[in-house]
Parts: sequence; C-alpha cells; structure tokens
Amino acid sequence: MKNKLFLLLLAGLALTTSCNKFLDENPSSNLSLISYYENEGQAEATVNALYRRGSPLRYSTTGSYLGSTASINTILTGYFTNSYEGQERVTLFARELTRQQNTSVISPTMNTIWDGAYEAINIANAGVKYIPQINMVNETKKNTLLAEAKFFRAYNYFYLVKTFGAVPLYTLPNETLNDPLYLERTEATKIYELIETDLKSAVEVLPAKTFADNGHRITKYVAAMLLADVYLQQSKFADAATMAKIVVNSPHKMTQNTDFAENSAYNLLRRTDNLDEVIYAQEFDDIIANSGARTATAFSSSAVSVFTTYSIFERVFGPTKQFLNVYDKDDLRIKPNQFYHWSYTNPINGKKWTSEDAGIWYYVDEQALLTTGRGTKDWNFYRYPEALLTAAESIAKTTGVSAEAAGYLAQVKARANTAGKSVAAFTAELQGLSAENFVKECWKERLRELPLEYKMWDDIVRTKMFPVISTTEAGKVDFVPLIGAKNASGATFKESDLLWPISPDEIQRNNKLTQNPGYQ
Repeated sequence: MKNKLFLLLLAGLALTTSCNKFLDENPSSNLSLISYYENEGQAEATVNALYRRGSPLRYSTTGSYLGSTASINTILTGYFTNSYEGQERVTLFARELTRQQNTSVISPTMNTIWDGAYEAINIANAGVKYIPQINMVNETKKNTLLAEAKFFRAYNYFYLVKTFGAVPLYTLPNETLNDPLYLERTEATKIYELIETDLKSAVEVLPAKTFADNGHRITKYVAAMLLADVYLQQSKFADAATMAKIVVNSPHKMTQNTDFAENSAYNLLRRTDNLDEVIYAQEFDDIIANSGARTATAFSSSAVSVFTTYSIFERVFGPTKQFLNVYDKDDLRIKPNQFYHWSYTNPINGKKWTSEDAGIWYYVDEQALLTTGRGTKDWNFYRYPEALLTAAESIAKTTGVSAEAAGYLAQVKARANTAGKSVAAFTAELQGLSAENFVKECWKERLRELPLEYKMWDDIVRTKMFPVISTTEAGKVDFVPLIGAKNASGATFKESDLLWPISPDEIQRNNKLTQNPGYQ
C-alpha cells in the first residue's frame, strides 16, 4: 500500500506548458519530490493533476452499467433505480437497504471511492507542503496555486466524511516508504475543521471571477459554494448563509427561459457550456476527454435499435413515477424534453424510441447521440440555483423568513413556473409562511431542481428527514423522520444506512481501522 500511494503521488505530478480549454498533462513519474518542487511549472503541474482526479470524478464519470458512483446515494431513496441492478448489485443493495449484509460485494465500489480520494489528497498535501517553498516571481500565482491545492484537499475530504464518517486524516504527503501510512480514523468533527480551514483560506485568496472567465480554474466563488455546502451539511446555518451570499452576489446569475421549449433555461444548461449559472464544472470534449456513457444512460435498452452510436443503452439512473410526482402540473421541469423525456425520433433514420419510464433528457448530448458517440457537454457540479436555495434555507433557519430569503427561493420557483407567476408574487406568498414551512419549501425545491446532480441523499442525511412524495397529488411532499421511514421501495431506514461501509480490503491492509456499525 505504501508503494502504491507513493507511486500514485509521483504519477500525479504533471508538467504543463499551457492552459487552454483543458489543463494539459504530461505525467513524470521518475522524479523524487525533493528534486521535483523547484519552479512554478512544477507547482502548477501538481495542482493541474488534481482537476481530473479523486472525488469530483464520482459525479462526472459515468459507466454504461453502474452510472456515476455518486448516483448510488440517490438510489438509497428508492426514488431512482438502475435497470441493470442484477449485475451492478451495489445499486440493488442500496435500493433495498441491505448493504449491511453484503459488505464484501460492494467492496470494489468502496475501494474506488477511498483510493481515488486519498490519491488526490496525497497530491494536494504535497502541493500544500512544497509550493510555499518555491521561489516564484509572481507571488499572487504562488498563493493561488496553494489555495487551489487546499480546495481539492477539502473537496476530497468532504466526500470521504459524508460517505464513511470518521476517516484517517493525513495533512502531509506520503513521500517515502518510511512515512506513516496506517492511521486510525479521525472523528468527523476534526475532518470538518480541516475542510473549513482550507476553504476559508481559498475564499480569501482565489480570484473573484466566474469559473469560465478564470480559464476553468477554481475561483473564490467555487470555494465559497463548497464551503456553504460544508456548513449546510453540519447545520451551521449562519456560516452557510454568509458563504452562499458571496456566490449570490457574484457575477454568476441564473439562466433565463427564452421559451418553454428548446430554448428553455434547462435546455440551454443541457447543451451549453460556460453559462454564468455554472459555478463549477468538469470539462469534456471529443478529443482529450469525452463524457463517456452519459448520453447512453438517458434511454432504456430498447434504444439500441434506434441509434448506432452506442452499443449499450441502459437506464442506470432513472426516476420512478412516484418521484416525478414531486413536480406540480405547472412546473416546466416535468414537461417533455426539459429534465426528462419519454420519446425521441432519430432524425437520421426516422426510428423512434419510446418508454413508459422517463429517461433523463438533461443528460442527452445530441451530437454524441446521433453522430460521434462522444459526449462533449461539461458536467455541472454546482449551479447558481443551489446557492440561492442554500442562502434561503440558511437565512430562514438563522433569522426567520425575510424578504431576502423569500426572494432567493422565489427566483428558482418562478423560472420553473409555466403559468406566468412572477418572482414578486412568489416572494409575497412565501413571506407568509412560518420558518418551518418555508424551510420545507426550500427542501422541496432542492428535490425538484437538483436531483440529476445527485444532491438528494446529502439533504436527507443532514436534515434526518425523508421526503414522502404523494402518488396521487402532483407537487405534494411531506417530510417524516428518516430513521424508521420506508423508502420508495418499501425498505425501512436504519441508523446504519446513513454511512457506507469501509471496504474490508482497506481494513485488512490497515488493522487500525474499525468498521462502521451494522456492517459485516
């Protein structure tokens, strides 16, 4: 394991000569760390290596049968299913809430999450240690690279602590075979302390630009959005509001509807990169790195006979009919070819795909679907509506339902409304709610706006409340205590369902680790 981590660290150190749409990489694995950190280019190479490694890939990388690793969390709710769960049994055990009896079966997925995050953390730790020692003419560039390294260390630890709870805490790189590798688990509060410290530092240093305007590098607003998310996950609402409002008051803004059809905001988000709404994204193109099977997962398997660009089509992350009832009849997001779709006619051969179960239109890249088989649309990690919803909920939890909080929530609601209801009308209506009911409206809107970016389970865990979506009344959602509630597949939530197990393989390597309660 020590050899593995050390080699991963060296392999992650990449030399770069330019930064156009992508951060160019040319790995150098034959260097020692002592000789490596000598100049600005090597510092930048270290940070560039972090942009396409570790926990961000859990969201942005899509497999033909498993989908994105992060999507499995949503499947725990029973509101989304994987059509290939007979093979990808981690999704079956997630939906049935039987992971506790199947720890060894889901171990490969846990290894992927654990190894990828700690590889990135080790590289980030090297950057945090050595970048301050490098002599650079441009001190601002030096501080920016250090802040980016801290951002990615925080991002990866945040994903780990949400997934496993207490995890080993490394703040120095494993550089030699003599460095201590096998550490005990550190309590989650200590992990969060490091995450907060890293992100506070990054917010202070990074440039106040949009992600697109900053050459697709991490910005002040990306760090503030992640920190708002970190605070929200811990119910630190005043701090979450402060960070979210930094993003709300930034150059970022919501994409507006030109119409309610192909030029709706949701279709623009589906097919357009670099919109001001996008706070942080993973870049893809058809040459350096395409988006894999994402477009093919937007259809059921019958699409194989309709299109020739992908050999496999599987609805590996599909909403149930009950989940779709979260939207009321006037909500644009539930209309065909907005977030979801039920039919598509291939304009080249005239063949038609239809399905009673909704596919995810938001994942469709039509150029890839019809001609190239290589998706180029970037993956959006954070969007401006999430900042608005975080700010609205956090303000209400801290100081009550103000016009400011109501206005933030109203913006998200109004964009999705097809009946002509204005932001002002929504704001006035929302201000009449109690703080408790207003917060529930924020939760409902997060369910409607963010499900396809895999945010649902985080909200359920932090609130300890499960959304019960009506099967008969469109738009009606109640919330019940999570533990003891039944998910949409009829399985009952237990305390042990809040965390995933640590891989038995990792415990075998490190006998200082203990398993999460309830798992084999």
